[in-house]
Amino acid sequence: MTDKLKKIGLVHFEVRDYECDMQGIVNNAVYQNYLEHARHQFIKEKGLNFAEITKQGVHLVLIKAELEYKRSLQSGDTFYIQTRTERESKLKLAFHQQVYRTRDDQLMLNAKMTVTATTKEGRPMVFEQADLLLTH
Repeated sequence: MTDKLKKIGLVHFEVRDYECDMQGIVNNAVYQNYLEHARHQFIKEKGLNFAEITKQGVHLVLIKAELEYKRSLQSGDTFYIQTRTERESKLKLAFHQQVYRTRDDQLMLNAKMTVTATTKEGRPMVFEQADLLLTH
């Protein structure tokens, strides 16, 4: 595995029938579930535990979701999500995620998911461990 791929999170999936809408394609809202799972896996691969972070009083919350749908996944398609991160500010971390269909490496979706850390009361806070997640 190259150094570049070690820095990028990679998670594989298969589309299930019930995730598709009447047109036979993955419902747009389902992609957010895929992306969230890939972010949690990415955090885990970087040595952090999402549940433990929360127990420590740090709430990582999504504050902005930008999704650009390129093509549609269908039932039975296998795909993978690449995840990389960059710090946007002291309080914000951006997860850049791409969904690719496995059989032809076709880009299906581009996403930028912006996350911040808050206290359990919802006040912004600096997430000290964020540097462990940075990919560049």
